[in-house]
Amino acid sequence: MSASAVAIPATDHDAFRQPLLQASALFCERDERVLFSSLNFTLFPGEVMQVQGSNGSGKTTLLRILCGLNSSYEGEIFWLGEDIDDDREAFLASLLYIGHRVGVNKILTARENLRWSCALHAPVTDTDIDNAMARVGLLGYADVPCRNMSAGQQQRVSLARLLLSPAKLWVLDEPFTTLDIQGVKVLETLLAEHAEKGGAVLVTTHHKLDVPCELRRLNLDDRK
Repeated sequence: MSASAVAIPATDHDAFRQPLLQASALFCERDERVLFSSLNFTLFPGEVMQVQGSNGSGKTTLLRILCGLNSSYEGEIFWLGEDIDDDREAFLASLLYIGHRVGVNKILTARENLRWSCALHAPVTDTDIDNAMARVGLLGYADVPCRNMSAGQQQRVSLARLLLSPAKLWVLDEPFTTLDIQGVKVLETLLAEHAEKGGAVLVTTHHKLDVPCELRRLNLDDRK
């Protein structure tokens, strides 16, 4: 069966804001099965949008399409009103994508991982890294090899990238996986703070988000 999603209605307040990200009439098919069709949504500064859906509904595929990691789709994607293909380099520089797999090299220390991941966009200092590690609950772990950390701690190292990146758009695929209760609270705080600063977040999770900012939901299981 095909999964369709409709546009999330705009509010009167939206009329006075310029959208950061817009998707128009997205269609994607995989293994002769339609994942989603006629998919439209708009993401504004200050918003967190939760992408929901059953397993196999296309949540990860959608995020990878938006980040330029999957070209098997039809439709249009706009960043600040411009087609992303017109200046893809500027668009990619404006987003931070963290996939559902822990994005750390287990041989390297947390500091080495973060220094490497930030080098292409905005080199960071040891003080920056130490502060980010402290915010995600890993004070004193910066020089510990990631192979000596638990899965939850490795996830926190990956999430520390959020505090070190200048990206306006965060695209996060199941970032709450392996986090304990305190880690969940920390991440929800980071999402809200980013939105309050004028950023935006697109996130897939089965977790019930509790964020003190504007939250929208996009369900890929919706049918027309």
